[in-house]
Amino acid sequence: MSSPSVSLSTAKPTTARADALILGIRGDQDKGDLAPTLELLGFTGEKGQSVVFPAGEGITASVVVAVALPEEPTAEDLRRAAARGVRAAKNATSVALALHPAGVDEVEAIAEGVALGGYAFETYKSAKKGAKKKDLKSAVILTPFARQSTATKAVERAATVAAAVNAARDWVNTPPGDLRPGDFAEAITAHAGTDVKVSVWDERRLAKEKCGGILGVGQGSDSPPRLVTLSYEPANSVAHLALVGKGITFDSGGLSIKPGASMQTMKLDMAGAAAVVAATVAIARLGLPIKVTAYACLAENMPSGGATRPGDVLHMRNGATVEVHNTDAEGRLVLADGLALAAETKPDHIVDVATLTGACVVALGELTSGIMSNDDELGETVLASSRSAGESMWRLPITEEMKGKVTSSSIADLRQHNPKPYGGALYAAAFLREFVGETSWAHIDIAGPSFNEGGVSDYTPVGGTGAGVRTLVKLATELATPR
Repeated sequence: MSSPSVSLSTAKPTTARADALILGIRGDQDKGDLAPTLELLGFTGEKGQSVVFPAGEGITASVVVAVALPEEPTAEDLRRAAARGVRAAKNATSVALALHPAGVDEVEAIAEGVALGGYAFETYKSAKKGAKKKDLKSAVILTPFARQSTATKAVERAATVAAAVNAARDWVNTPPGDLRPGDFAEAITAHAGTDVKVSVWDERRLAKEKCGGILGVGQGSDSPPRLVTLSYEPANSVAHLALVGKGITFDSGGLSIKPGASMQTMKLDMAGAAAVVAATVAIARLGLPIKVTAYACLAENMPSGGATRPGDVLHMRNGATVEVHNTDAEGRLVLADGLALAAETKPDHIVDVATLTGACVVALGELTSGIMSNDDELGETVLASSRSAGESMWRLPITEEMKGKVTSSSIADLRQHNPKPYGGALYAAAFLREFVGETSWAHIDIAGPSFNEGGVSDYTPVGGTGAGVRTLVKLATELATPR
């Protein structure tokens, strides 16, 4: 499903030409002549509320979608309200949004909300009998800033970022049999186009380059692993950001096999790779003055006679040896090689994104990602970027007790899995830290918010959410901004 075109207008809400008028209601000041209708429909203005009703005389649009807003809405409030309105205007092919943006940043948030809220993954749905739902084709944001070039650029920025989020969603939603490591590598190459340089290492090149973590995870599958590297290097770059993404296209748990119910959604385990790839291409298309090198570490974690066994020792890219204790803790093994490769290029910062641990979901719930870092300044910058982007994240520590556990193997340099069932997210981060050296690094665990098994909520669809993409683009924007 393609995103609707978004434009700007200074028209009044009553005269805007569209199938549906999405009207933000901040309180009695915005109800006007609609107050009796809203009261009759039980609209109280509570957070998240929306109602749809015929427009009646005096309004050009056919229907009105009233969406509740706080008295002083934030950019995130407007992003969510726009998405909620678009979803409520089910069969409208055109909408006008009167959500009272206070500035250009708020206009951008509304445009993002339109594109994110209209997302649907219908690739595998056959045509059904009866009337087909109409797709939204166009949206116009009503704002006094419509004639400002900065507002126009904001809408263009929003379209690029939202397209990146939706691309990541599509990849996560694709059935795992149709997106095995080789397939994903081809999809990434096609998506990158001419905007970034792409190289793909197959299993032979991975062996030559001593990437034992990626090879060890992927050796149980008949679809060999891949490492995809994306490079964007503008002439005016002011910093170098390396991104690393976990790309387990399906996670059975390997020989430490998961229960059947736990495998049902394991196509999501490549959401980190999807995020870093989509964000890198978006950064390039936005023309940000920052060098970005991204590593998508792709493997399928399957059980077979050739699979890695608990007790095996893997030889990693950086020369370290790792004793495997649980083949279902495979993400840290593929990331380790990607992080080592990233560190070799001596970037200013490394950020990895991964659906890494159930422990992070236990700690922070299903809607919040965890941030762990060896650099407090970078950790705080990632957190601030997430807030600006509208993604829920929270910082967690890497406690020193974990280092002793990570190095506690009796036969190898490092122990892959926590010997106790406590602090699993912290242990995983401590393990990853061993592969970045002295480089400023942050780890984002998106295990909770990467996939939505519940109902649609504002701009969050069922299935893949594209978690992390907006934060990475905001982070790159921040790092590329002169201080």
